[in-house]
Amino acid sequence: MRSIKVLTVCLGNICRSPAAQGILESMSFSRKGLDLTLDSAGTAAYHIGSAPDLRSIQELKGRSIDISQQKARQVKQDDFEHFDWILAMDGSNYQNLLNIAPIHYQDKIVLFGQLPGRPELGSVKDPYYDDALFPRMADHLTELSVNFLDFLEEPQNK
Repeated sequence: MRSIKVLTVCLGNICRSPAAQGILESMSFSRKGLDLTLDSAGTAAYHIGSAPDLRSIQELKGRSIDISQQKARQVKQDDFEHFDWILAMDGSNYQNLLNIAPIHYQDKIVLFGQLPGRPELGSVKDPYYDDALFPRMADHLTELSVNFLDFLEEPQNK
């Protein structure tokens, strides 16, 4: 079995990246041959120690995924060495990650919706200021997660 460490990253680590972590964890159980270790973090220090946004918790709970025990944290330098993949939710967080990552680890950082050799699926919109965006965020993260897991299972990526 192949062990892969994945970090999902958004701005504050309370909406998108904890949801992405939960969805990937849930989906990875059905993928034989993949052993994913997942975590999430934010590029900003706004919510360190906080639980995910209640709207993310509720949206995923409705999909039988529990993210309520996660705690927000900020990306740290050790993350660039520790994780095999660092999945940024949007271009702003992608650029922030590139700005703080040591050069020799920057190839681990990708836009979650822009994997090498895969269809472009776009950035994950931040739903923080619009309640109506939470179901769309979860649908989009589900699509991105399937795409990412398929990508990991491709022969050239094993």
